[in-house]
Amino acid sequence: MKVLPSVLLAAALVGAGALAAPQIIPIPALPPSSGTPLPELAPLPPRPAPLPPLVPLSPSPITPAAYRPSDPLFAQQWNLQAIRAPGAWAQLAGTGRGARVTVAVLDTGFVNSPELAGRVVNGYDFVSDPARAGDGNGRDRDASGVGEFAYHAEVIGNLIGAAHDGRGMAGINPQARVVQVRVAGTDGMVAPQDLADGLRWAAGLSVPGTPLNLYPAKVLNLSLFADFIPLTGCDARIQAAVDAVTARGALVVAGAANDGADARGYSPAGCRNVLTVTSVTQGGQRPGYANWGTSVALAAPGGEPGHGIPASSLSGPGGERSPNGTSFAAPHAAGVASLLFGLKLTLTPAQVRDLLTRTATPFPGGRCDPDPGKLCGRGTLNAEAAVRAALASPGPSAPAGTLR
Repeated sequence: MKVLPSVLLAAALVGAGALAAPQIIPIPALPPSSGTPLPELAPLPPRPAPLPPLVPLSPSPITPAAYRPSDPLFAQQWNLQAIRAPGAWAQLAGTGRGARVTVAVLDTGFVNSPELAGRVVNGYDFVSDPARAGDGNGRDRDASGVGEFAYHAEVIGNLIGAAHDGRGMAGINPQARVVQVRVAGTDGMVAPQDLADGLRWAAGLSVPGTPLNLYPAKVLNLSLFADFIPLTGCDARIQAAVDAVTARGALVVAGAANDGADARGYSPAGCRNVLTVTSVTQGGQRPGYANWGTSVALAAPGGEPGHGIPASSLSGPGGERSPNGTSFAAPHAAGVASLLFGLKLTLTPAQVRDLLTRTATPFPGGRCDPDPGKLCGRGTLNAEAAVRAALASPGPSAPAGTLR
């Protein structure tokens, strides 16, 4: 993205037009109409109490075709219709299919979102520079988001896993556990080594000087890119970390970034073994801000200025936000990937990537952009088709209620 000099893809272009192009764009503050500045989040306990049981997708059998979350914001969530999420849920609701999968969000840190009650973990703070951390120290056990950009990780986590409970919004996988790993400073910047170490830790690998992650993730969402390095290709430190977590069996999903440029120069969007996701509008076209290129695997709803992705947010006006950016396209793919991992015990990251890209909906007219060189991958994410393909794939199904 480009907004604080940074990487938080999410710069999300919060309701503002995509910025044209300096190399690094800071994450925007709330637009004038949104009222007072975001409050600083109070520190939270370093480690939550043992998590209660995860809430199943549906407490009782229902007619699949009739499945519709009762969450009030669902009617506005055009993005879920765009990826055919209701069709995916209809194949799962009330069936007992699917293990409960852990997803790590490497971003601005932990916010105790009521949308994820009992399913969000205060992971670890990997911001090593105390001057940028904003919490008085460097790395520590408290991953709480600090400052006005803390909403970024909160919204991403909610898009992935918000409960279907008749309140707020509907998430893609309402059974998912979300581990929040802080890698971005209050300035929105991400140091390459902080990101590399955060990747390893999130997947359950050892990182010197840190405790082992008690909740290793099968899917790692990175709606950001590393700063302090030239945008000329994947950083070797990040590539090594991506390769290590992939070998561990975790899928890395990354936003393509918001510079309207070739994504291959970015880390992690240009790295091997990464499912890189760019944005499309409700009409299925690439918005001008969204990065493109051969490193992009597929597209998902990211919105555009004035028509973003509706989501719950504790610090948003009226408890809601509608940001746009590839930061918010990536968690759509991460959420669907978590559904697929929950269906089959033997799926590998490469197989999940193949399922998501092979079942994507073709772009209107066959392309996402009038310029044939600005590629957006195989199509737009299709949750319904991906779940159907996973259910039909060989291999043992995951027992209901198990944790992965």
